Amino acid sequence: MPDRRRWLQQAGALACPVPLLASPKAHALDAPATARLLIGAPAGGAGDALLRRIADKLRGGYAPAVIVENKAGAAGQIALMAARDAAPDGATLLMSPSTFFSVYPHAYARLPYDPQADFMPVSLLAHTNFALVVGPKVPESVRTLADFMAWSRAHPDEATFGSPATGSVPHLVVACAAHQFKAPLRHVPYRGSVPGLQDLRGGQIAAMSSPIGAVLSHLVPGGARALAVTGAARSPLLPQVPTWREQGLPLVGREWFGMFLPARVPQAVATRTAAYLKLALQQSDLIDGGARLGLEVAASTPQELQAMIAADSAEWRVWIRRIGFSAEAT
Repeated sequence: MPDRRRWLQQAGALACPVPLLASPKAHALDAPATARLLIGAPAGGAGDALLRRIADKLRGGYAPAVIVENKAGAAGQIALMAARDAAPDGATLLMSPSTFFSVYPHAYARLPYDPQADFMPVSLLAHTNFALVVGPKVPESVRTLADFMAWSRAHPDEATFGSPATGSVPHLVVACAAHQFKAPLRHVPYRGSVPGLQDLRGGQIAAMSSPIGAVLSHLVPGGARALAVTGAARSPLLPQVPTWREQGLPLVGREWFGMFLPARVPQAVATRTAAYLKLALQQSDLIDGGARLGLEVAASTPQELQAMIAADSAEWRVWIRRIGFSAEAT
């Protein structure tokens, strides 16, 4: 897998260099009796599976008991508000996708949380990218993004694409491309990737934008064909597939998972939490387990994570305004 620092540099999200975190023993504080790891998604997804592996690594060291709490609903806002309002003692952590911090502030007129003021970034956990795939509804001659956009303009009644959810990065990337290339692509939202990929292979939709890990098993003759991937560089999982950037859409469109604490947490507590996470994320079985989920596990400093949030938010602010997307209007 690519070196973590090289990936962060390519994404343009590094802050000023900071010293490596010391070991957790160097930040000895009273451990909470029970640590809660909150996630705003139901059990069973890739993020949830990774978080449970992280909980296993933290259990016994960071806290005697470490539990995962799935607080799905309200576009993840239930989990964020629970973390925001938790006691600032290190006992409550939030695992969040980048969407809640970089997309939602520009897609919603109002949010019940302030992504900058209410949370303290601790560490990157993992990152992933997305693939645009087409199915049997689209002729075999369509092999590039330009081909697909031209086919969409010629067949507007059939030009449909699915994504795991309205307002998700997979949805918005294709919406941005449709705007730029003036293609009449119609969005079909699904609850996750599985039903959308099933409809793709059955010919109900023309294309699907989905996490790379979810599409790999569908890239078979007569199944799906990958046309483009998000990210600043090509994915090691699909090295033959060019990025959106290479094909004329100047958008990174990455997604990552990060760990956060309530903003009022003392710095000593945040430093201890970051040290334990860094140690956990270096474990080879956790890295391998993340790869099987289509996730590249990677730690960061709090400063690096804050810089990533700022860079991604700036990118999405421009594109969401350009396409006129509003979550309230969907």
